[in-house]
Amino acid sequence: MRVLISGASGLVGTRIAELAGPDVEIVRLVRRPAGEGEVQWDPAAGTLDSQALDGIDAVIHLAGENIGEGRWTAAKKKRILDSRVNGTRLMADAIAKSDHKPALVSASAIGFYGDRGEEELTEESTAGKGFLADVCQQWEAATAPAEAAGARVVRVRLGIVLSSKGGALASMLFPFRMGVGGRMGSGQQFWSWISLDDAASIFLYAAQNEDVAGPVNAVSESPIRNIDFTVTLGRILRRPTLFPMPQFMASIVLGEMSDALIMSSARVLPTALNDCRYRYQHPDLETAIRSAM
Repeated sequence: MRVLISGASGLVGTRIAELAGPDVEIVRLVRRPAGEGEVQWDPAAGTLDSQALDGIDAVIHLAGENIGEGRWTAAKKKRILDSRVNGTRLMADAIAKSDHKPALVSASAIGFYGDRGEEELTEESTAGKGFLADVCQQWEAATAPAEAAGARVVRVRLGIVLSSKGGALASMLFPFRMGVGGRMGSGQQFWSWISLDDAASIFLYAAQNEDVAGPVNAVSESPIRNIDFTVTLGRILRRPTLFPMPQFMASIVLGEMSDALIMSSARVLPTALNDCRYRYQHPDLETAIRSAM
C-alpha cells in the first residue's frame, strides 16, 4: 500500500519510514518543492491539491509545532494550536474531496484527558480541562470532514514517547547520568508511556487494518508513577536518584508547560489496542527504556 506521511522528518515519522516493510511505500508530504516520492503542501497558506492523494491508500498525519520545545508564550501556544488544527482540517478536506477517500490516521495526544489523578482513562473517557485538552479536542474535531465523507479516521492519542533522540526521556538522560536526577514534584503522578518503536508501529498498524477506527490510546498497558519511572531509569543508568525537582522549581524553569506535561497525572489504558490484539514490541518500561538508549 502507499502511505502519505506529514511530519515525516520528525521523531515518530522517521521511525515509521524505517519500520515500514516492503509492502508499504512511503510518500512524504513536504513544504519545499517536492522531489521523487514526495508531495508538496503549504498548511499555512491552506494549499493541498486533492489530486495529490491519487493512489494513496492511507495518510498518517503527524505534522505540528513541537510542544516540548521552548516556553509556552502566547505566540507559542497559538502556533501549537494552529499548526495542528489548520493542518489537520486541510488534510481532512482534501480527503473528503478525493475520489477514493484514503484512510486518515491522525496524531493526537493523551493530553486530551487533562490532569485526572488516579482515574483510569480509556478511549470512552471524557475530555479533560486545560490548554492541552482544548488543543486535542480541536485537533481531533478537525478530522470531521474526512469522516463525514466516508473515510476511515483513526485518532491516535500518543502517550509519552520514549526515545533518546527527543521528548521527555531525552531531556532526563543528562541530569540522571550526572547523578542529579530524581522524582518530579510528588512523584505520584501517573505517566502513560510508549516506546518509539511501538508508537511508530501503531500508526502503521492503524493504517493497514480496516477494523481500526476512532480514538486509539497509543500507550503501554502499564502506566507508571513518576517516582517508579525515576527509580527504573536510575537503575538502568546505575546512578542514584536522590535529587527531586520540586513543583515550584519546575514551574519557574518551564512555566505552564511543566504543569501540563510533567506534573499532571494521566492513567491511560490502551483498551482499543487490546481489543484488536495489538502485540507490543516493548511491553514493560525497562525493555522500552533500554531499546531507546
